[in-house]
Amino acid sequence: MRRREFIALFGCGVAALPCVAIGQTASKLYRVGSLNTAAPVAENSPFGAALIRGLAQHGYTRDRNLTFEHRGAEMHMDRLPRLVNELVTSKVDVIVALGYPSALAAKQGTTLPVVSFTTGDPVGTGLVDGLARPGGNITGISDVSAEVTPKRLELLKEMAPGLRRVAVLWNAADLGMTLRYRAAEAGAKAMGISVQPLGVREPNDFDQVFAAMNSDMPDAILMVSDALTSLNRKRVFEFVAAHRLPAIYENDLYVRDGGLMSYGPDLNESLARVAALVDRILKGTKPADLPFYADLGRSLSLVRSSHSFAIMQS
Repeated sequence: MRRREFIALFGCGVAALPCVAIGQTASKLYRVGSLNTAAPVAENSPFGAALIRGLAQHGYTRDRNLTFEHRGAEMHMDRLPRLVNELVTSKVDVIVALGYPSALAAKQGTTLPVVSFTTGDPVGTGLVDGLARPGGNITGISDVSAEVTPKRLELLKEMAPGLRRVAVLWNAADLGMTLRYRAAEAGAKAMGISVQPLGVREPNDFDQVFAAMNSDMPDAILMVSDALTSLNRKRVFEFVAAHRLPAIYENDLYVRDGGLMSYGPDLNESLARVAALVDRILKGTKPADLPFYADLGRSLSLVRSSHSFAIMQS
């Protein structure tokens, strides 16, 4: 072989190597599982769409190098261990767990990496050892109720200067949400506001909650957001409108759906952070070495529903 031909062939071979490597990276299919306490995550839902957008920013495209396995317990928490096992069997690379019960089931049922979201205080619930160094197989978004709840109460007081008692509605069967309730209780006490505790454990409990408020009407309502309260949000909206009560929720999805006001983390920014954690895990970082993000600062937003506000002021 002549020298010139050899150089040409050698050059083509070297040039082809990166192309092969790039092709192999692009063709690798990553499997992301999601586990929800309610229905399986729908990819056209606000949560599903925001997660897909967040992952796209890191180069993951649905059906090209990314596929999902979605599971939901439909509020039957005894199903969670089986659903975790299904995700393990389907060979997902990472699980995104929505809600404290889902995250706890994943922690107990697998050593796969887990990114938790809307699970409450991860240290207070015992999911992790600490925010900076979680340990174990879980990282995610940390709860900041102690910092955010006082602001929510301040906003309620702006709307109702005579506010003396606030009803706090939360899922008492969820430890993460119970800790959020306690943060609300402590914040209200510091402001001289009494709390009417309205814990629910299943949909039928809402009838008792409304009866309790009808017999002893609060000045305002603060609803702690989780799968159970979200599934029954329309009933809360209707009660609030009928009695012209100030009410505040934890994120703007409730306002878009008919609620009066919210103050809390922006869903898109929160899920961009979830996606960033998933990306780092897919690239080899262990959850134990990934500090929890805090949903605080620029992600906080205030949204008012002009329609509901007009009802209150009429």
